[in-house]
Amino acid sequence: MALTASPVDDVDTPKGLAFAITAYVLWGFLPLYMKLMAHIPPAEIVAHRIIWSVPIAGLLLAALGRTRDLKAALGNPRMLGMACLTAALISVNWAIYVWAIASGNALDAALGYYINPLFSIALASLLLREPLTRTQWAAVMLAALGVAVLILEAGELPWAALGLTVSWGFYAFFKKSLPIGPNQGFLLEVLILLIPALAYVTWLGAAGTGHFGLLSTDTSLLLGAGLVTAVPLLVYANGAKLVRLSTIGILQYIAPTMIFLTAILVFGEQMDMARMIAFPLIWAALIVYSIPLVRQLRARS
Repeated sequence: MALTASPVDDVDTPKGLAFAITAYVLWGFLPLYMKLMAHIPPAEIVAHRIIWSVPIAGLLLAALGRTRDLKAALGNPRMLGMACLTAALISVNWAIYVWAIASGNALDAALGYYINPLFSIALASLLLREPLTRTQWAAVMLAALGVAVLILEAGELPWAALGLTVSWGFYAFFKKSLPIGPNQGFLLEVLILLIPALAYVTWLGAAGTGHFGLLSTDTSLLLGAGLVTAVPLLVYANGAKLVRLSTIGILQYIAPTMIFLTAILVFGEQMDMARMIAFPLIWAALIVYSIPLVRQLRARS
């Protein structure tokens, strides 16, 4: 059975828009859930995100009748190798994100996802030799200037923001090389990560330092971590096939904007002088980057 998804028309469908917007809104609310687990080490949270994502993704794949695709992928060494790479990248991304929220650095999480689309076009230019337009160059330079302001002010790199940008950017880049449907790809990734995640959680339990036990609030939160991880990713993966790339380019700002507002209004994080300069520079970069996308949407509507 072919492992590539069937092509769809380059149009925005109502179903696709509903899926994509829902996924980004869910991601926007995710910091509120992660903050409830701020007392739990990030590595333990990531392990449970992996473990409890497996049954959710597995049940969905079984309901769709696409388990044969997964079996074919498991028998393909090249695809398994690429899936191991994407699995490693997404686990790093999750760990940085969880740490950023728990440690009071949600603004850096928002910054990282704001920069991501600009990093992706820079990555395409460097690795795929895709030429950048003047507008794209201007956007990348503005974002780079914003990051430079943060570095000069703090005297160090904004590690959380750049870590989220780089890990998600390379994840998306290599994910394109997986000739398998989005649901199958996600399940393949969490299955690869399942054994080390189970081993780590078992070790924590044996050492008496784990937070997963019977009838506790922490247990309920860790069980729910799989749900809040798998559902947005699966919803997004299915929605992305039914909307245009330019539309995704605009919608992807929903989540970091919600994270930014949550950090300021709910978590009480402060905008220091460097951030007050850097964020407007990066917002300006995103506006410059988005102008051609908006024009494309209007021309095609």
